[in-house]
Amino acid sequence: MIDDTTTLSAELYGHLIGLLDDRTYSPDLTSREAFAAMQQLNTLRNMLDHYAAKLTGEFDRLKMTAPQGRSVRELLITMGFAPAVAGRLVHVGTADDIDGLRKHSAYGSVSLDHAHAVVRGLTHIASRAGEPVTTEQRRDHTRALVSQALSGMSPAEIGKHAHQLGNELADDTGGIPAAEDKTSNELGYHKTSDGRLDVRANLDAVAGEKLHSLVETLSAPKPQPDGSHDPRPVERKRADALETILELAQKGLADETVSCKPTGGVLLTIPAETPKLSALEFMGSVTPATAKTLGCDAGITVVIVDGDEVPLNVGREKRLFTPSQRKALLLRDKCCIKCGAPASRTQAHHLVSWVDGGATDLDNGCLLCTSCHHDVHDAGWDVVMGFDRHPWLIPPATVDPRRRPLPAYNRRTLRLDDAA
Repeated sequence: MIDDTTTLSAELYGHLIGLLDDRTYSPDLTSREAFAAMQQLNTLRNMLDHYAAKLTGEFDRLKMTAPQGRSVRELLITMGFAPAVAGRLVHVGTADDIDGLRKHSAYGSVSLDHAHAVVRGLTHIASRAGEPVTTEQRRDHTRALVSQALSGMSPAEIGKHAHQLGNELADDTGGIPAAEDKTSNELGYHKTSDGRLDVRANLDAVAGEKLHSLVETLSAPKPQPDGSHDPRPVERKRADALETILELAQKGLADETVSCKPTGGVLLTIPAETPKLSALEFMGSVTPATAKTLGCDAGITVVIVDGDEVPLNVGREKRLFTPSQRKALLLRDKCCIKCGAPASRTQAHHLVSWVDGGATDLDNGCLLCTSCHHDVHDAGWDVVMGFDRHPWLIPPATVDPRRRPLPAYNRRTLRLDDAA
């Protein structure tokens, strides 16, 4: 129930009705009136978000759930709330001892995003303490973070201030130093509007050292087959290294006996009648070119479905290179044929795509690491099988206008004159 202290004022209600009147948007509207109207709308939105969070808390108290017993967050999503908004409403609505925050949000002076930042900040501060946080300490921290919100600080800046308060509390109470506190570790990611994945992480020193060490090891420059320097910028090298880490983890987790896809693997669905609508399980649609690239990788399960999304087949018996064939490729190619990366980091690539009818055999395969696999599929590099039954690289015209064939990395001392 809405109490008297947080009831919409008659003035605000009247102004809202005015805002909904087309006459408000007449040419006679002044900039001051437009600004005031927007301020009123923002206040009203904040108040409505406050009551949405309050009702979410009631949902949780009443044990209300979505169909099939799902969470309150999922119930909100079924009602039309965006997933991120639903998550914030749950976090704020179910938080304890935040009366100071609720008072301001009830009057519309604090947005849902800022309230969520305050609640997250309070959780972080409590996790850093060496002893239980007292009620008075929590009130002080709430006041400090709310004052940040009222002063115009962004949610991210409120989070930074909370980390500072957490550091101070850890020092005062014998808590764990920030650099060693695994309870503060965070990994966040969201799909962007252009179909990419934006990743953010905040790790303790040990986890950070592991990641840093692996990325630096795997992002070493890879000279081009003609000996020229690696053209990739540092950020691209690190991203390629991270993908290599993920692929190595997939290979270690793969277990076809317990799942319809390898544990930690990737599921690609291809509609039989409309292959252009191929899609990944989490990231959504991909182009036919990317589908072909994924078709080379043993860490990918390809499922072809009919118009009713009923699987027609899962892979094809000889789509993937068998362990024996992989050993044969290893004996012949030794490493990535383009850059020389160790065979453990490579994928078996079809010279003629399996999707296009290419066979899965030694004469139609070679070893490529993730980065070089991308170059072959998307950057103009070609691979052909020579008369010597070894793969040869054909560089794009931007690298060599004459597109002269280059031998595989392990045979880089071989010259065309020698092979003639």
